Amino acid sequence: MASVIGQNSDDVKFVDNVKTKECMMSKVKGLETIAPLVRSVEETPEPISTEIQGNIPSWIKGNLLRNGPGKFEFGNTQYNHWFDGMAMLHQFKINKGQVTYMSRFLRSDAYKNNREHNRIVMSEFGTLAMPDPCKNFFQRFLSRFEMLQPTDNALVSFVKYKGDYYVSTETNFMHKVNPENLETLEKVDWTKFIAVNGATAHPHYDPDGTAYNIGNSYGAKGAMYNIIRVPPVKTNVTSNLQGAKILCSILPKDKSHPSYYHSFAMTENYVVFIEQPIKMDLLKIVTCKLRGKALSEGIYWDPKQETVFHIIDKHTGTVSPVKYHTKAISVFHQINAFEEDGFLMLDMCCSDDGQTINNYLIQNLRKSGEALDEVYNNLSRAFPRRFVLPLHVTGDTPVSQNLNTRPSSKATCVQISKDKVFCQHEDLHGDDLYKHGGLEFPQINYERFNTRPYRYFYGCGFRHLLGDSLLKMDLMDKTLKVWYQSGFYPSEPAFVPSPDATEEDDGVVLSVVLTPSRDKGTFLLVLDAKTFEELGRAYVSVNMAYGFHGAFNASA
Repeated sequence: MASVIGQNSDDVKFVDNVKTKECMMSKVKGLETIAPLVRSVEETPEPISTEIQGNIPSWIKGNLLRNGPGKFEFGNTQYNHWFDGMAMLHQFKINKGQVTYMSRFLRSDAYKNNREHNRIVMSEFGTLAMPDPCKNFFQRFLSRFEMLQPTDNALVSFVKYKGDYYVSTETNFMHKVNPENLETLEKVDWTKFIAVNGATAHPHYDPDGTAYNIGNSYGAKGAMYNIIRVPPVKTNVTSNLQGAKILCSILPKDKSHPSYYHSFAMTENYVVFIEQPIKMDLLKIVTCKLRGKALSEGIYWDPKQETVFHIIDKHTGTVSPVKYHTKAISVFHQINAFEEDGFLMLDMCCSDDGQTINNYLIQNLRKSGEALDEVYNNLSRAFPRRFVLPLHVTGDTPVSQNLNTRPSSKATCVQISKDKVFCQHEDLHGDDLYKHGGLEFPQINYERFNTRPYRYFYGCGFRHLLGDSLLKMDLMDKTLKVWYQSGFYPSEPAFVPSPDATEEDDGVVLSVVLTPSRDKGTFLLVLDAKTFEELGRAYVSVNMAYGFHGAFNASA
């Protein structure tokens, strides 16, 4: 952890043991090519059986649902970015120790239109669709002045609202899907229900099923961040997002350059929005078609700006006037957050550089040899950190001293002025995590421990551009358990509690493992969550592209 010197954030200096960390994260050489994991694959629309090795516990009953890109070109047009590929939905159905597999492309308008024209006609995050070559020159010229239309290629995750499953990206469009057969049921537009132009693919849930999310809105005066609340039950069978409300709106520091965000944090009583220095240049974004540039060209990292934590009361929608600052960090995924002894503990996977998003070009992921090593070695890795935010800051709160009185915590929080607290993190890991390349895709026992004090979290180690190990962190002593086999690339882990669970880690961890060096070498891995020992595998004779997020849909 860095120590802090100075009495306001403009004077803060960080004293990091840079040489030690550089040694621990030494340059990697000889990385295996992972190009087969970012290639187009075929769908498997009917369930097929798998070959079981070891033992799949008979108590596991349900569907592991996964989402991610599965097609990277149409005709002779190709996508540029990993986030652009057409959404492919996967299902591993587990019942009585047996597993079947199926997959389907999401029948989005983007997918259907691209397939009909046999070329990319819908622009994506890193790919600008070119004008129709069948149009004359004047028509192609005029098409550049049309506004870029948001995609409905919902390739990020499976989410749940009012008991229904949807697949989501970060635009205003989602698709309701059937988790039993992966059929695309209905395109749903957030703007038909509330005044937002999109929402994250990482909502949070209260125990009663109430969902919370964050989405931007754009108007003549610039951007706003909006906290969204969706009720837990339907008013009728077709209610979808009806009843959704904007809990509150937050003004960006710069309305023409709002922050990009992928997720947010939530405790029992608060929503925490992280305004980070990954910025969106709105002028560049709205003119990207005119300039012949992809939307991603309008997103940039500004390390001179601090990261700001905004705290919102979930019950009243009141935004705290106190802003919690830290140095420039980038965050894609939160681990957990909870309240304890007048503090809000905020646990996240953090990187000190926000340029990673623009480095996941498909051409980079398909490199080999020294060129691949160079791409990886230039990336900043993410590590789990905890920030401690004091909830009861008043005019009587002491200035210029650490307000974190918790003896077991090394994090600091110093009041700089009436409405400003500067925070520094503590690491949620030991030195052994450096050799695993940090940790991302964090997961917990969400049903029982989200918004509560907890002990364990799971994730992928990133000693490659994609996850190449599975990790279990014990926060009591910051020790790791590791599943790693050379040449295997596991997906985001999913924790499934056992039916008679009494302890936090009673259950299994599921992950889909890909092997780029072996054709159709995919398998579902089942680990004992407590010991992290392998229980079994379910081999399926298909090729899959490396995906993003998913969910376990338990069956009765």
